Amino acid sequence: MNNSYYNGLTGEIIMPCDEQYDEARQEYNRSIQKFPKVIVYCCSKTDVINAICWAQEKCFEIRIRSGGHNYEGYSVGDNVIVIDISRMNKLKLDRKRNILKIDGGVINSQIYELLGNEGYPFPSGTCPTVGAAGLTLGGGWGLSCRYFGLTCDNLLSLEIIDYEGNRIIANKNQNSDLFWACRGSGGGNFGVVTSMIFKVPEKVNKVCLIKLNCSNATKEMMSEFLCIWQNWLINLDERITVVSRLFNTKEEGKVIRGTGIFYGLPEEAFEIMNPFTDIEGMEICIEYITFLEAIEDIESVYPDSEKFKTTGRFVNRNYNDDEISNIVGLVQDRPQGSIISGLSLYALGGKVKDVNKFETAFYYRNAKYIIAIQSEWENPIYKEDNINWVKRKFKYLKSVTKGSYINFPYSNLKNYDKEYYGQNVCRLKEVNQKYDPCNVFKFPQSIN
Repeated sequence: MNNSYYNGLTGEIIMPCDEQYDEARQEYNRSIQKFPKVIVYCCSKTDVINAICWAQEKCFEIRIRSGGHNYEGYSVGDNVIVIDISRMNKLKLDRKRNILKIDGGVINSQIYELLGNEGYPFPSGTCPTVGAAGLTLGGGWGLSCRYFGLTCDNLLSLEIIDYEGNRIIANKNQNSDLFWACRGSGGGNFGVVTSMIFKVPEKVNKVCLIKLNCSNATKEMMSEFLCIWQNWLINLDERITVVSRLFNTKEEGKVIRGTGIFYGLPEEAFEIMNPFTDIEGMEICIEYITFLEAIEDIESVYPDSEKFKTTGRFVNRNYNDDEISNIVGLVQDRPQGSIISGLSLYALGGKVKDVNKFETAFYYRNAKYIIAIQSEWENPIYKEDNINWVKRKFKYLKSVTKGSYINFPYSNLKNYDKEYYGQNVCRLKEVNQKYDPCNVFKFPQSIN
């Protein structure tokens, strides 16, 4: 096709015939293989506006991408235009007011490096290459959320380019309905976020990096862990947030792992973690280090890319012994070709629960934790085996949970809008109708 077809687009334009195309279309999750019509790397708001207008003129669906970490690949698609804002990645810290302004393409590691080098913590996610905008729009779980709230709870304002190319500022005083919606509705809706402003917590000298490890874990040991975990979360000190994993691995067999951050002293942390020492073989390691050192340690385990299928659900109650046995039983086998399958438990409560479920679009404020089921593989021939394994296991998990986490989307989810947004779904649809009446920003699980 003649390049004049793309007249009107600015920024770096990647077409299927270009040498860079195959790498440019890839998501973090390499099991997602989509083939967009064009990828536009935007370097300015003008590039974004031009891409939105061109897409409508040519009748192409739009996908918005910053970090490319959407679990189901909704930031890319076949025969679409991908508006990639990863090169809009400047940050500015106002030290007097403890305010951070970031462009829409900034990733977690950039925020942590800037703030951490000056002694500031920040409640964002754990994977270094996740886009901060997408994370925030979906709520934003992280290892500081019980102490500082979700990432979206620390958002003060954002700038968004709408379907007509207009620049909209949304905060508590301007376009407050859009600001409400952008704190928990997920990425890709309403428009392209080009900048965000966050409040920054006070400086901290050191934190406790907590690690749990239990090798050769039996089903009984995993059941014991889940029992302790759900009771441990009751009245838990809000200064601590932990993610725990019950894994069935190709290399090590069944293991229990955990990682957490505690804003306090090591002796306090050991006392808080003491209930887990009842599990035979459980090792608890606590390091007293700077926040940046802790984050860099956590980030170091993430590869550049993976092939996986996962989804997360909200847990609102304690389980009885039979339910615990059934849940743990889900991961006693692995699908063919899987290198890691398992459950992950993301602690909630604390400051997350302190916010009313109607105050932002993130509805599941009262949940105890998020439980995610996942499987990872390397050889693409095992993709369907692993996807079907998750699909089968999800049926039981869904029966004992309520609601799905929008940042862990699941393509097989029926009535996805109600599952993701609970009683906030009707208001979200009203906001979407107001700010995107032509449904320009649509994708397989968009608000419409």
